[in-house]
Amino acid sequence: MTTAAAGGADEAPPADTQARGGTSVPAPRKPGDGQPPTRKVPSRKSVTGTRRVIAALFLLPALVLLGALVVYPIVYSVYRSFFDQAGTGFAGLDNYKALFSDDTIRTAIKNNAIWVVLAPTVSTVLGLIFAVLTERIRWGTAFKLIVFMPMAISMLAAGIIFRLVYDQAPERGVANAVWVGVHDTFSESAGFPKAHPLPVHPLKAAGGGSFVTKVPVRAGEPVQLPLVGVLPAKMPSDAKPARAPATVNDGRITGTAWLDFTQGGGGKPNVIDAKELGLKGIKVEAVKDGEVVASATAGADGTFTLPAAADGAELRLPASNFKEPYNGVDWLGPTLVTPGIIGSYVWMWAGFAMVLIAAGLAGLPRELLEAARVDGANEWQVFRRITVPMLAPVLAVVLVTLMINVLKVFDLVFIIAPGSSQDDANVLALQLYRSSFGTDADLGIGSAIAVLLLLLVVPVMLFNIRRIRKEGRR
Repeated sequence: MTTAAAGGADEAPPADTQARGGTSVPAPRKPGDGQPPTRKVPSRKSVTGTRRVIAALFLLPALVLLGALVVYPIVYSVYRSFFDQAGTGFAGLDNYKALFSDDTIRTAIKNNAIWVVLAPTVSTVLGLIFAVLTERIRWGTAFKLIVFMPMAISMLAAGIIFRLVYDQAPERGVANAVWVGVHDTFSESAGFPKAHPLPVHPLKAAGGGSFVTKVPVRAGEPVQLPLVGVLPAKMPSDAKPARAPATVNDGRITGTAWLDFTQGGGGKPNVIDAKELGLKGIKVEAVKDGEVVASATAGADGTFTLPAAADGAELRLPASNFKEPYNGVDWLGPTLVTPGIIGSYVWMWAGFAMVLIAAGLAGLPRELLEAARVDGANEWQVFRRITVPMLAPVLAVVLVTLMINVLKVFDLVFIIAPGSSQDDANVLALQLYRSSFGTDADLGIGSAIAVLLLLLVVPVMLFNIRRIRKEGRR
């Protein structure tokens, strides 16, 4: 036997190796050569794949409700819009032509356009302002709570509240009470709007709402200017009992203007009785040849004095004494009813916009805002160039939500607008109700209005869906 050299140089390589270039490399193994067999793992099926029947059973109630409450009404409304009022005769596009030829429906479309432009924009702007400002005040949370509180009120309750707020009578309507108070602060109001003389009084109508003496006045002869038609409760609170004027001999004209009425009865016409009050503040003018030569204002007891230039003149009580008092603004009249109702909507929904925008504002990177301030930007520049652009997605959500909500507004208009102004405040949702369920119901027209509302909402919904998908891909 031959002995192997030291170091094992002549040892044979293992059976599972091959010699290549003086080195040994493992030989490729054949399947099954000393290896455990590979076990095939079955592929897992998705839950929905194995449970399609169960998933369908869970979705079935929702699909049935969706079809019964959404799909079927839409399909039937489209179908019914092509038929006449009775629903038996095919009308083609006549109902849709009526939408743009009927003055009432055109007014509703115009008002809806005003609503879509104004209400969401104003609500969003106010919400943005409130959200930004309340970040800097200690009681910001309390302010947000107060502004958001109207959202807890139903549209019905809000409509009733603002129907009272916009009431024409200042003693009931808050808006007119404030407006009249401000007006009367800077403009003198008439004191005796319904005052007038009796036929036995020494006064007669002069046209334009004024009254003049039947004969010219003379110096030394006291003048009596009695009137009636003023409720004692409407007299000036500081009016005093009327008294006869003092007799003067220097050529001046003196007289008394008083309410020739005694509470509880009694008293004589053209006589100053003990319980009769002077017409404080009434203006008296002396007129010669159509020109005013002198004027005076009665005191608390109704007495007045005119200079000697008034001798031989007619005394006139100008119409300014008797004009109706300023009664404020007709908020629910044909001109202002739509802006007034939009104001009530903004009162309700500005809090909603503020809360959403405040949530977005809380997520802005503060270091970016601080960096802009360090670089010298003032607060307006930070707000306009950083805060608003970064809040653009949130502002889009608020605007789109409010636009969809505004397109179907009904209850505020129905409750706030009085019957005399309801045509001027009309919107599509209200006209849909009136056309479908009014005294002269026409379901063909009503269905056409419903389809028009759907077509107006669809673009807004598509924009919202695209925005959501775009946000999801980020």
